[in-house]
Amino acid sequence: MNILLWIAQIFLALLALAGGGYKLFAHAQFAMTPAAAALPRAAWSAIGAFEMVCGVLLILPMSLKFRPVLTPVAATALVVESLALALLYSRYSLRIEAANPMVWVLLMAILGAFVAYGRFPR
Repeated sequence: MNILLWIAQIFLALLALAGGGYKLFAHAQFAMTPAAAALPRAAWSAIGAFEMVCGVLLILPMSLKFRPVLTPVAATALVVESLALALLYSRYSLRIEAANPMVWVLLMAILGAFVAYGRFPR
């Protein structure tokens, strides 16, 4: 189970870092999507920075064995953020295709829930 959790953590961290970097650094391209008009640029930048911080917290605390409880907390935060973004994106498209960002944030929510459940101390 530990190996499966690490694979899920790494994949979730890569999704969070890529998505956060896209929102934070490639705003000109992101602004062309229909959902970009729903929030101001500063809000999208804050969401992107938040995703990138969570992506780092998914890996570093567990691998350095320094405050490993931060990993499930970051995963839970990504679940909440991803579900909120899924609601926002669903206003524009419900199609199940790779070009729809709703699909990716739902995948992040599912992976985040799996990691959070598996990593919370019992």
